[in-house]
Amino acid sequence: MADIVISGEATLEEIRAFFSNDRYATVACGAAIEEARPGFSRVSLLLGDNHRNGLGSVMGGVSFTMGDFAFAVAANVGNPPTVSTNCSIDFLGTAKTDKLVAECRVEKDGRSLCFARVDVTDSSGNPVARMNVTGFRRG
Repeated sequence: MADIVISGEATLEEIRAFFSNDRYATVACGAAIEEARPGFSRVSLLLGDNHRNGLGSVMGGVSFTMGDFAFAVAANVGNPPTVSTNCSIDFLGTAKTDKLVAECRVEKDGRSLCFARVDVTDSSGNPVARMNVTGFRRG
């Protein structure tokens, strides 16, 4: 089976349709793609009680999922199929609004590896987490 490549010319609707198959991020968590182009994405999530830990804060896994999903979108649009091989995340603060936003920028693109940074904030811009991701291009 051949790998599916998402054209760099794909519309936002086409990109959303492709990533709707990422059921964990889009259905279980509720993440939505706001913007996407080769090397960049912005995804968001409205927070609910199901995203909170026992202390009432946003569960760290939610921020991680947002970062991972933002990376998947930014790294795969207009590129060969790309998977993460290494991620590190720093939790910086608590969301003060009911919405998380993750922005990913691929900072270095190579033939088989790419390196990206994801910033997760609340909708007011308060920092929640920062993630560094190394991706492997399978194409």
